[in-house]
This record gives sequence, C-alpha cells and structure tokens, in this order.
Amino acid sequence: MDYFVGLDVSLRSVAVCVIDANGKRIFERSVACEIEDIQACLHGVPQGSCRIGFESGAMSQHLFFGLKKAGFDVVCMEARQVNAALSAMRNKTDKTDARGIANVLRSGWFNPVYMKSREAHAVRALLSSRKAVQRKCIDLANEVRGLFRVFGLRLPARIDQASFDERVRPIIEADPDLSQALLPLLDARAMLYSAYRELDRRVKRAASHDEICMRFMAIPGVGPIAALTFRAAVDDPARFTSSRTVAAHFGLTPRRYQSGEMDNPGRISKAGDRDVRSTLYAAANAMMMRSVASSEIKSWGLRLMRRKGRRRAVVAVARKLAVVMHRMWVDNTEFRHKPLEAAMT
Repeated sequence: MDYFVGLDVSLRSVAVCVIDANGKRIFERSVACEIEDIQACLHGVPQGSCRIGFESGAMSQHLFFGLKKAGFDVVCMEARQVNAALSAMRNKTDKTDARGIANVLRSGWFNPVYMKSREAHAVRALLSSRKAVQRKCIDLANEVRGLFRVFGLRLPARIDQASFDERVRPIIEADPDLSQALLPLLDARAMLYSAYRELDRRVKRAASHDEICMRFMAIPGVGPIAALTFRAAVDDPARFTSSRTVAAHFGLTPRRYQSGEMDNPGRISKAGDRDVRSTLYAAANAMMMRSVASSEIKSWGLRLMRRKGRRRAVVAVARKLAVVMHRMWVDNTEFRHKPLEAAMT
C-alpha cells in the first residue's frame, strides 16, 4: 500500500500527517524540524511505498536533501498551489495544514519545485549579501541627507557612492553640533561601503571565473550581476524543455484571463524569482538606453519602443534575453552580434 506524508514546516517544528492511498489518516504528530526526528517519526512507514511532500520555503533545501539522503521519496511542492488548496479548508492549524498537504500530494495536483544545487545557493547568498549591504549604504546616505536639511544644508542631488564620504565629511567636521550626531553615522556607512566593495569584487571574480557567465557577458547590457543571477537561478538548463518557457518561469510573460467570450491578455505575471526579473529588466534597459553596441535584439526593441512605449519594449527585450541566454547555454554557443543596418533589413 502507498503512503503519503504531508509536512507543515516551521523554523523549529514540523507537523507530520501520514495518510494511505484512500485518504485515511494513519497518524499525526509534531516533531522537531530535524532530519533525525522526522526519520524516527516515520520509522514504522515502509520507505519503498512512502512519499513525503512539503511546500517550498526557507527550510526546503535542508529537508529535501536530508530526507533524500535518508532514503525517502521526497517532493517539494509549489507554495502558491498548496496555499490555494489549503485556503478551502475551514480551520487553519499546523495539523490541518499537514493533512491538507498530504492530500494534495496524494491527488497529484501540484507542480514539483526544482531544488537547486548547493553551489547555486552559495552564489545566491553572495548576491543577496551584496544587495543587502548596498541597500544599507544607500539608507545611511539618505539618513545623512535628511539630517542635513534640518540644519539648512543641501547636498547635490547626485553624489557617487564612492565619493560620498569625502564630499560630506569636511562639512560635518566643520560644525561641532553636526560632528557629534553625524560622524558615527558616517563612520558606520564607511565600514558598510568597504564591505560592499569587497562583496562586489567577489561577485565580479566569481562571474569572471565562470565560462557560462563570460559568455552571457558578451551580450550588450548584461554585466556580472545579471549573468551570475541568471546562472544561479537556472542552475541546470536541462530542466526547461524549451527556452521559451524560461521567460514564463521568471514571470516575464503576460497573464491570460479567458472565460466565455472574454479573452484578455493582462500584465506580466511576475511569478518566480523577483531578482532574476529585475536584473534582466536592468540588462534590457542598459542594452537599449546605454549600450552603443548594435544587435538584432536591440534593433527589434527600439522598433517596438516606437510603437508600444519604452516600458513595454524593455520588458519584451528582457523576455527575449531570458530565452536567448538559455539557448546559448544549452547549445554552447556565443552571442551573435549583427550590425544595426543588417538587423533592420
């Protein structure tokens, strides 16, 4: 007989529900969120006929690979679909959620989530650290600007982050009142900016040492951040059956609402990884607005911009970049530049 195990995972505990192929509950309990405890809880369930499921979340990788190593058949389910199923239940508790997840697993009404490699997660952690420190640097710079206004001081609208300290520190040191309040703030920002520069160097070094990223960076507008973000998010290009599905996976294709005689294509779905979507958008914008290199994609985007407007054109180019980058990866090919004149004929 087949058994289905639903896990409702939190940071410190896991609600476990085991049901059979007919949906009958075998047992329910709560254990610590550790592989050994879950394994001990399921010691009476035959591993060969047992399938474990849980929704994607912060603990997904740890549980997925740990339970796989312990010999279980494990599947991580898309949280959006699981939440839609659980929302129909009358009560919401950890126990009922685990029961609902077990029934979703039994029904097969879910999309399995691809579990990225440890190396891909390490790259994502590096990119996230860089982004977090960069955001804190900007926040502290804005705080200094705001406090300056209290004293009737105004800074130029644009100051490069690298030269912010040398532009602002002399002004602060010239005023004892400002020095007492703002010098510690400026020192904290300087330390953060130093950490940001080190993380930025590590990101660029990682991209320059990766053959796939170097190939991506030959595309106008695609820099180390976009290349490394896309590389880590896809991880294994073979998991996509078609390059066209990559853009949909990252939420760059329009939603569609069709019912009866109504059929309305909407805005982009914004499903999937937000960081990939934003970096591809930034790369597309750089290609169209700042890059001097001509290419077929850029020429197509500029023609589209004249008809549809800048925003829609940049989104369309970002969508095309996702498709092209995946195809380059799969086919092991280089980006082919075409002169602007040749692209428009």
